[in-house]
Amino acid sequence: MGKGRLEAFSDAVIAIAITVMVLELKVPHGADWESLRSVIPALLTYLLSFAILGIYWNNHHHLLHATDHVNGAILWANLHLLFWLSLVPPATAWVDDTSFAPLPTAVYGVIQLMSGVAYFILTRTILAHHGPDSRLARAIGKDFKGTISVLLYVAAVPLAFVNRWISVGLFVAVVLMWLVPDRRIEGRVEK
Repeated sequence: MGKGRLEAFSDAVIAIAITVMVLELKVPHGADWESLRSVIPALLTYLLSFAILGIYWNNHHHLLHATDHVNGAILWANLHLLFWLSLVPPATAWVDDTSFAPLPTAVYGVIQLMSGVAYFILTRTILAHHGPDSRLARAIGKDFKGTISVLLYVAAVPLAFVNRWISVGLFVAVVLMWLVPDRRIEGRVEK
C-alpha cells in the first residue's frame, strides 16, 4: 500500500506535539529584561524538546522518502513511535514545572529512550518489508548514531537521580549529535 497517509498522519502528530508545547510557554509579565529572564528556563526546555521532535521529523521524512511502500506492520510500528513522541509535550511541561527534578527528568529520559527504541523498530520493520538489498538497507548500514543515542538515554535515566544536570547534558549531547545532518539515506536515495 502507499505511504502517503502514513506520512501525512505522522507530520500532523508531530506538528500538534510542537503546537501543544509552544502553547505551554508563558508570556513575560512585564516589559523589562528581568521579566524576560524569568521565562528563559521554560524557553530553553521548549528548545530542547522542539529540537528532539524536529530531529525525529527530519529523520522520519528521510526514512519514508526511501520507503517504496508500507504494510500493516509498518503502520503499527509507526504508531508506536508516534505514541512516544506524543508524550514529549507533557513530559516537557513536567520537567519545566519542576526545574528538572529527578523523577520528571528520569521520566523525560524514558520517553526519549522509548522514542529511540520505537524509531529503531520502525526502521527494522521497514527494512524487513523491503529486503536486505533495498536502497534503504544499503543507506542505513550500521546505525552508529542511533545506537549511541539509545545508550546515552539509558545512562541518562538513572543519572537523573544522581545529578539531573548530567542527564540534561546527555539529552543535549544527543541533540547536538543529530544536528549534524545524517546524509546516509539522502545520499543514497538521490543517486
